[in-house]
Amino acid sequence: MRQSAGCSAAKRAAANVTLFERAFRLLGKTMNKAQPIKIAILAMGGEGGGVLADWVVDLGEHNGYYAQTTSVPGVAQRTGATIYYVELFARDETEPRTPILALMPLPGDVDVVLASELMEAGRAVQRGLVTPERTTLVASTHRVYSIAEKTAMGDGRVDDGALIAHAGQAAKRFVRFDMAQAAEASGSVISAVLFGALAGTGVLPFSRRQFEETIERGGVGVKPSLRAFDLGHARAGADNAAADFDADSDADAAPQGGAQPSGQQAVPAPRDPAVARLLQRVRAELPAEAHSFAIEGVRRLIDYQDPEYAGLYLDRLANLRRMLPDAQGALLRETARHLALWMSYEDTIRVADLKTRASRFERVRGEVRAQPDQVLAINEFMHPRIEEICETLPAGIGRWLAKPHAIHRLVKRHTKAGRVVRTSSLRGYLMLYALARLRGMRRRTLRYELESARIEAWLQQIVQSAQHNPALGVEVAQCQRLVKGYSDTHARGLANYQTLMGVVGRAGARLAPATLCELRDAALADEHGHKLRAALARHALA
Repeated sequence: MRQSAGCSAAKRAAANVTLFERAFRLLGKTMNKAQPIKIAILAMGGEGGGVLADWVVDLGEHNGYYAQTTSVPGVAQRTGATIYYVELFARDETEPRTPILALMPLPGDVDVVLASELMEAGRAVQRGLVTPERTTLVASTHRVYSIAEKTAMGDGRVDDGALIAHAGQAAKRFVRFDMAQAAEASGSVISAVLFGALAGTGVLPFSRRQFEETIERGGVGVKPSLRAFDLGHARAGADNAAADFDADSDADAAPQGGAQPSGQQAVPAPRDPAVARLLQRVRAELPAEAHSFAIEGVRRLIDYQDPEYAGLYLDRLANLRRMLPDAQGALLRETARHLALWMSYEDTIRVADLKTRASRFERVRGEVRAQPDQVLAINEFMHPRIEEICETLPAGIGRWLAKPHAIHRLVKRHTKAGRVVRTSSLRGYLMLYALARLRGMRRRTLRYELESARIEAWLQQIVQSAQHNPALGVEVAQCQRLVKGYSDTHARGLANYQTLMGVVGRAGARLAPATLCELRDAALADEHGHKLRAALARHALA
C-alpha cells in the first residue's frame, strides 16, 4: 500500500515538473517576444549623438513603438564622450499596460551599438556592450586621438588594426568605414551617416523610407542630412547583401605611420640654386639609405630657418660619416632623422611663426566650417616661463636676465598668470608676427647656444658608442626622441635624456643596446620619470 502511494506521489511530482517546464518554456517564449530593441550610441561632442538618439526615438514612436532615450556624459577626453541609450518596444493594442524600459545599457544585453569613432567602438567592446551572439556594431574607422595619446612622450597612438580586429571578433556583425570622410563629402555630420548605416544593416524593423521621413520631420539641415544618410546606407550594404567590409578594413587598418619614403623616390628639381646645391650634397656625401630622411631634413630646416642652416645640418652629417667611415646605413639614417628634429627645436620664435601662418588660419576655418562671411576669433593661451624669455634674447642678455636680481624677479612675476593673445585681431597678430620675424637673429640667442652645445655632445656620444658597438650608436641616436616640445614638456624630456646620457657615459662599452632601448622606452612611457627610475634600479644603473 505504501509503495502504491509512493508511486502515485512520484507520478504527481513528475507531472507537476512537466507542467512547470511547459509553463517556463511558454513564459520564456512570451518574454522573448516582448523584449525591447536595445541600442547604445557612443559619440563625442559636436558629432550629433543627441540628434541621432532623437531620430531613433522619433522613428520608433511614429511607427508603432514605445521609445525611451537617456544619456550619460563622460569625461572630456576628446571634447567629451557621451553614451546615449535607446530602447524601442512594440505596441500591443491588446495590452493596456505601459512597459518599463531600462535607463542604461547592460553588458551582454545590447542589440545594436553605434560608435562615431574607432576608439569609441573599442570602449564599447571593453564595457561588454558588444557580444558575438547578439550585437551588430556600426562604427566609423577614423580616429580622434585621446589626450593620453597626444601627450605621450613617444608614439602613444593605439594600433587601429588591433582595434578593428578585436571589435570584429567581439561583434556578431561589424560594419565600419570612414564616416567622417562621408560626412565631409556630404556637408553634414557623422550622426546622419550613422543613421544611414543603421538603416543599411537592416537590423531594425523599419523601411528606408521610414528612416528618411524621420530626418524630414526634423526640418533642420534636411538636404545635407539625407545626402549623408544615403552615403551611410550605401556603404553599410544596400539590400543587406554584405555583412562585413574586409576590403575596407584592409585600407582602414594601414600602418599608422605610413610607409617610409623610399630612398629612390623622385624629388622635383628645385628652382633655387642654393637648394639645388644642398640636394646635390645629400646624394654625393651620404649613402642611399639616408637620402630620404636627409632630403626631408633639408626641407624642414629651410622652412625652419634658411638654406645656410640646412647646410650646417649636412656639415654635421658629413663630419659624422668621416669619423665613422664604416658606419652602417641604419646609423646614418637614424642620425639624419633625429638631427633634423633636434635642429628644428621649438622655441618661442617657432611657435609664433606656426601660429601666424596663413595655412593655419585656413585649417582652423576648415575645421570649424566657418563660412566666408563669418568672423572667426582665435584665442592663443600662452604661458611663457622666465626661461623661455631669457632664451629668446641674445645670449649675453639672456644669461644676465636668468640670474637672480630685481629685473629677473619682476619679469618672472609677470609670467606667472599667463595671457590670452587673439591672433585673429590685428594687435594680437602683429605681436606674434613680430616675434616670428626674430628668426633672423635666432643663431645669436641663448637657446641656440644651449641647443648647439647639446647637439654637438650628442653627436660625439654617437661616435664614441658606435666605435665600440654600431647598434649602441643607433640607440644613442634615437635617444633624441626624449627632447621635444617646449616649456615644461621640453624641460622634463631633457632631464630624462640627460639621465640616459649619464648612464651611457658611465657604462661605456658595457652597456647593451637592448638595455638602452628599454631605458628609453621607460622614459617615453612616463613624463615624470618614475618608470625610468624603476628601470635604472632594475639594471643597477641608478
